Amino acid sequence: MKIAIIGGGASGLMAGGICASKGCQVDIFEKNEKVGKKLYITGKGRCNVTNCCDNVELLQNVVNNNKFLYSAFNQFNSYDTINFFVDLGVSIKVERGNRAFPNSDKSSDIIKALERFNLSNGVKIHLNHSVMQIKKDNNKFRITTNCGVYDNYDATILCVGGKTYSATGSTGDGYEIAKSFGHNITKIVPGLVPLLLADNYVKSIEGLSLKNVTLSAYQNGKLFKSLFGEMLFTANGISGPIALSMSSYINKLENVNLKLDFKPALTNEQLLARIEREIDDNRQIQISTLLASLLPKAMIDPFLQKLAFDKTTKVKSLNVKDIKKIVLLLKSFDLKYKGLDKLDYGIITSGGVDTKEINPKTMESKLVKGLFFAGEIIDVDALTGGFNLQIAFSTGYLAGINASLIFIE
Repeated sequence: MKIAIIGGGASGLMAGGICASKGCQVDIFEKNEKVGKKLYITGKGRCNVTNCCDNVELLQNVVNNNKFLYSAFNQFNSYDTINFFVDLGVSIKVERGNRAFPNSDKSSDIIKALERFNLSNGVKIHLNHSVMQIKKDNNKFRITTNCGVYDNYDATILCVGGKTYSATGSTGDGYEIAKSFGHNITKIVPGLVPLLLADNYVKSIEGLSLKNVTLSAYQNGKLFKSLFGEMLFTANGISGPIALSMSSYINKLENVNLKLDFKPALTNEQLLARIEREIDDNRQIQISTLLASLLPKAMIDPFLQKLAFDKTTKVKSLNVKDIKKIVLLLKSFDLKYKGLDKLDYGIITSGGVDTKEINPKTMESKLVKGLFFAGEIIDVDALTGGFNLQIAFSTGYLAGINASLIFIE
């Protein structure tokens, strides 16, 4: 059995090594000068290989088309990923949020292990090979690259990634190849990407980090999603864990607006009582001093702008209506959502080859026998925490196993 793997990233290296371990002759075609280029920068260079949790939690953290991954996770789950790398000589540690990393904190250890896995099983890795075209004639695949033509492949696995972080080689090439075989590509947008805001004060609070806040998204005025945690103001919007996660939930929605709850642990009534107590105890202070006990210093001026209160206003002059206005703004601070940041800034690509056209039990195309898909090229994406790499490893494993078993009539 002769198999071509297009792309030497996480899913491609998994698929290639698995195919070869089953006795197949395998060629990996990688456009870059080395394999695992995007792997190298994941987890800020530490490589968050998976999330050490059960399949229920894995699926809960997949934002798009999670049911499609049921078989893939059942065949190769997060515990399998950890054991896989341990068997290859890489010690794994589990940190906060069940995030698994190599003990060395070096993504290069993961890449080297995957390379060893492939080379020890006889895989040929062709670097600096950009695939220009793939054709299927007489039940065999022919791969045309910038370095020549390779043919007589019984199966081909597309593992070329998405269209974010283009410097790593993810430039969307695989979508055109998939389309050439009749596959539909769903809308391509960035996932896990900063959100842009139209508020004029944003640049003045660039770098402000907020902890223990709730970011909520509303569509057509109805609550769509709320996330609790940390976020960060940038020069033109918001980033940080809950902002990035929220982007993956709203990246295909229209008519969205965002609200921020600075005090999610308190009800409106509790917050009202707290502010009234502070005013009773300090009637001569200015409103800016009162807000300093409720908000980060950098947030006070933007907050007062929305309130339309002067910062020198004495709290003793505030009536019940004014205090309720403060409470409402603390619990529901409007952020003028402008849209997603640039596609290339997304940690992951959302969208890709339509899952309806892929057999979820094998990762084989329903349209073309012998054509398989794995990794980010498929329309599946997840939240941060190792879930996207687990998708790559699980789909790569499943595609590799089934490509090695394919029977060409």
